[in-house]
Amino acid sequence: MSGQDCTPDQPLIRVENLCKIYKLESQANQPIRHQVLFDINLEIRSGEFIAIMGQSGSGKSTLMNILGCLDVPTSGNYWLAGRNVASLSNNELAHVRNCSIGFVFQGFNLLKRITALDNVAIPLLYAGMSRKESRKHALTLLQQTGLGQFTLHYPNQLSGGQQQRVAISRALINQPQLILADEPTGNLDTQTSHEIMTLFKQLNEDQGISIILVTHEDDIASYSNRLIRLKDGRIIQDKNKCVF
Repeated sequence: MSGQDCTPDQPLIRVENLCKIYKLESQANQPIRHQVLFDINLEIRSGEFIAIMGQSGSGKSTLMNILGCLDVPTSGNYWLAGRNVASLSNNELAHVRNCSIGFVFQGFNLLKRITALDNVAIPLLYAGMSRKESRKHALTLLQQTGLGQFTLHYPNQLSGGQQQRVAISRALINQPQLILADEPTGNLDTQTSHEIMTLFKQLNEDQGISIILVTHEDDIASYSNRLIRLKDGRIIQDKNKCVF
């Protein structure tokens, strides 16, 4: 179920001269070019835990969306596990998003009318697995993330931290190479935030899952092994905390 593996000397992610420009319309219906990312060059190896930081409007969420194949760059190149993302069809991109990348968002993005178990099982159902088998895998993940007793609860019956654990379980269900987490603790209190970050750290260290985290909080970024800081659409800092 997992995506294509990288060779030992090949980065999981390679970005070259990546730019992103949005075209907006003014009141006079004249197009306005708004450049959000400027000449981003970046390599990320399998097993890294990276925090991307920057003020609002720095381009960090736009970069995250491009890395997650949710958006496309205006120019430049992006390779994921050796594949040039620009060359992929819409169906291939959908397959990458479903099988190679797990997404965790600030707002949890759970379906309110189905249980935690079925929320986690959804990606496997989309991949063609039977409901019985998909729920079996979902149950295992919920147990691993400490929610074994809440499988039949609906999202509105769970705390924020529990909902985020459901979202993380869902992100893991297809055994992705990469988890992209956009402000995953933004709606959580301090103690719960650190519990969620401890879970991410364990996933990275115990299972070798690559994690890219967008945050504006220094204490949350401290869980990562590498810090990338953006300002006005440019990388101004790329600092390793340890040797990979």
